[in-house]
Amino acid sequence: MILAAATLLGLALCGAACAGDHLYARDDHVQEYMGIREQPRVPLRPPHRPLIWGDLNIIHTTDTHGWLLGHQKLSWAEPYYSGDLGDFSSFVTHMKRIAIEKDVDLLLIDSGDLHDGTGLSDGYHGGVDAHESNKFVGRLPYDLMTIGNHELYVYADTYDMYTNFIPHLGGRYLTSNVNITIFDSDGKSESVPVGNRYAKFTTRKGRRITSLGVIFNFTGNVANTTVQTVHDMVNEQWFVEAIAEEPDAFVLIGHMPVSYDSWPTVFNAVRAVHPLTPILIFGGHTHIRDCQQYDGRSMGIESGRYMETIGWMSADLDAAKGKHDNITFTRRYLDQNRVTYEYHTHTSKYAFDTINGRSITYGLQELAARYDLSYLYGTAPQDYTLSQNPYPSNGSLLSLFIDHAVPYALAINNTRDSIPNIIIINSWALRSDLFKGSFTRNDQLTVMQYKDTFLYIANVASGIASQILPALNNPPAMKQKRDETEDELSRKTRDGAWLEEIDDRPGVDRREATSDKWTFGYVTKDSCPNAGHADDTLHTALPYYPAPYYIGSNPPNVTADTPVDVVFLNYLGEEIIPILNRLQKNKKYTMDDVSLYSPMLTSDVLGLYAQAKWN
Repeated sequence: MILAAATLLGLALCGAACAGDHLYARDDHVQEYMGIREQPRVPLRPPHRPLIWGDLNIIHTTDTHGWLLGHQKLSWAEPYYSGDLGDFSSFVTHMKRIAIEKDVDLLLIDSGDLHDGTGLSDGYHGGVDAHESNKFVGRLPYDLMTIGNHELYVYADTYDMYTNFIPHLGGRYLTSNVNITIFDSDGKSESVPVGNRYAKFTTRKGRRITSLGVIFNFTGNVANTTVQTVHDMVNEQWFVEAIAEEPDAFVLIGHMPVSYDSWPTVFNAVRAVHPLTPILIFGGHTHIRDCQQYDGRSMGIESGRYMETIGWMSADLDAAKGKHDNITFTRRYLDQNRVTYEYHTHTSKYAFDTINGRSITYGLQELAARYDLSYLYGTAPQDYTLSQNPYPSNGSLLSLFIDHAVPYALAINNTRDSIPNIIIINSWALRSDLFKGSFTRNDQLTVMQYKDTFLYIANVASGIASQILPALNNPPAMKQKRDETEDELSRKTRDGAWLEEIDDRPGVDRREATSDKWTFGYVTKDSCPNAGHADDTLHTALPYYPAPYYIGSNPPNVTADTPVDVVFLNYLGEEIIPILNRLQKNKKYTMDDVSLYSPMLTSDVLGLYAQAKWN
């Protein structure tokens, strides 16, 4: 029996290698990791009821941001998101089999933001962000994918998607309102869609589907890419022609929130032509679990972030065909772990893995080893969180970063270290909690992957400098900031509002619940029917504490007229200078007064601090 199992595993790995994977399972770390995959390191509560299948069913991912090895820490609620992309691949394979047995359709869909998030996407040595990690995403049988804003910050990333990733989707990677400028051998430029404007296809059961892929009205894209507004897109002739023929269902995907954004613009344009055609919408960007029904024959869901959540939607289309009746939809938000997957696929922990799933896991582990992501900086003595602890506090990651880590790192080999300073950053620059235990290169990139620099303005009176942070955080300034951008600030706003709403819910959902049947995790109440029953696994909500958008270091103990350095992240200068000019009239500040404070990058700060303080 043991020999047979070993032979089968050997054949599986050989098959994957022959398919072009570079899998090196000899590494001790890889072997140890694979040895524990079948058994969760901590007990996990399974889903509380089976999924409801319809005629048309969809598995949805969004905002995965490179979290392809899942969440590997033991602090709650991380173990509930501990599955990796190989596990998810096995899950999809089993679900496709079940769909055939039930004789129904099942689609796999993603709503963008594959880039920027963990060492797998950002830990490359040379090359292009997420080029290697996306190869593993490309091995899953996605029926539809679309672009996110994090595919549009760097031209090389967009071009890599255009040339290397998208062609494998066979016309199913949709960018209805996003173009890229490419250049021929003569240097002549041409603006073309990054993917396809739309797709029309027929499912296994013969259903005719029309799909679009839309991003919100994003303005932070890099030069040589173009994002058209959603309003302008729906007035294009190609759009009118694309939706003219009635399909059995419109399946609309986009990197755009299903609430409080531009989906109604797209929805209303389709409804004006097809008043009764079923419309299924799959959104993203705000990193939350959410659902909206725009009318009785439509539903839109958003399925979280960071491979914590797998979305599920089902629709009974046949029962409502040719009628004006409301369509019966269901939706579910699945915790991304093997217990969830085994429960819904009716498999045991030893029979769950598929050949492709196992080889993806091996390949991701090899990539992590190649990027040296397990390099240890130090051992964190406790959890430091973005929102589970108040700011400021000992458990706040924001406090740790701005009060301790940044001042320490910026003092290294800095000739201005003896001059008092005030350091200002935006709190949403930090992307993930920092958990107790090993703090590795992967953790460093996960918590703060952006390579931003620190600039400064010299000789600002302390009394004036101390007023900059409150001015940045005052309500009128924040309203203007929200009006100007629908990117990271809006994502943080909605993500935070959702988590705060979860934490404020009374009754058994509160974290004070003591019954052993409640475990920490997401507790979602969205806007669709049966609002309290969308989560696949029952949880007690984690605590949530709001934090200001901008945070600053502890002010120096000096008099109000003492000259200090005002230090800030490189992209905050244009916000800080107008404030300085309002607070005083002795000098008219411009960007000419701004200089580089240190060659230190934000992505290096926590690693240097951990090496010095946590060893």
